[in-house]
Amino acid sequence: MARQPLVARRAEELLGTAVVATSPVAGGDIATATRLRLSSGQTALMKTLPHAPEGFFEAEAEGLRWLSEVEGGVPVPEVLAAASDCVVLAWVEQSSKTPVEAAVAFGQQLATTHAAGADGWGLDHDGFIGRLPLPNKTADSWPEFYAVRRVLPYLKLARDRGAITEPDAAAVEAVIGRLSGLLPEETPARLHGDLWNGNCLWGQDLAIHVIDPAAHGGHREVDLAMLHLFGLTHLPRVMAAYDEAYPLAEGWEERLGIHQLFPLLVHACMFGGGYGARAGAVAARYA
Repeated sequence: MARQPLVARRAEELLGTAVVATSPVAGGDIATATRLRLSSGQTALMKTLPHAPEGFFEAEAEGLRWLSEVEGGVPVPEVLAAASDCVVLAWVEQSSKTPVEAAVAFGQQLATTHAAGADGWGLDHDGFIGRLPLPNKTADSWPEFYAVRRVLPYLKLARDRGAITEPDAAAVEAVIGRLSGLLPEETPARLHGDLWNGNCLWGQDLAIHVIDPAAHGGHREVDLAMLHLFGLTHLPRVMAAYDEAYPLAEGWEERLGIHQLFPLLVHACMFGGGYGARAGAVAARYA
């Protein structure tokens, strides 16, 4: 590991300890990731982004801390420092192994995190999903929150960017009008909010650690829908362990598509491609 002076100096200012060496980390889609070796012997991850949106890294740090409050919940990296231009996290040493035991434990831990609950639908501050703003202003019900804060803002943006056709957009709007009758009533769960497999790190400690949350209080089927949308190794075992620890309402598998509309529209806004068409096709199933 060499030493990148500017990155090392910023980390030292925030951590109050010397950075012995740094090395780039591949794979970040948004921020630049750097591995730090500290004089204390600890290894850390520093994420930086020039001209980051206001509150970008602070929201990530607050989300990780909120999830970490749950005893026995999903493992998250410790937040070592956060500022407007960066966040520094404890390093998670990843493994190429994906043992079933870790998947089962993850299902139980995710159930525990969800069951810890939230104060309401939403959060007391806005956040981000990727680089897009994520409105979190609270609402009186989950159908209202999901419609107004999760689906409609990204449906509008997808339309503005030409990422969804009018027939597909109309199919999504038709589902939004029926949410109250489609979704079971539950108390707000403590959600990761962006729980796709890229944000699940299989650690050498034989645990699955979650990163990059878009945390808020919401319906727990949101996290589960995203896991199913993008896949996760041993997902059936994860779900069996989850359902045993915190039983799901009947018909949850048939409702997954409803809560997949949000990530599909976000992806349409960010990447275009066929995500708008997929959102329309999923919505059409609930016509």
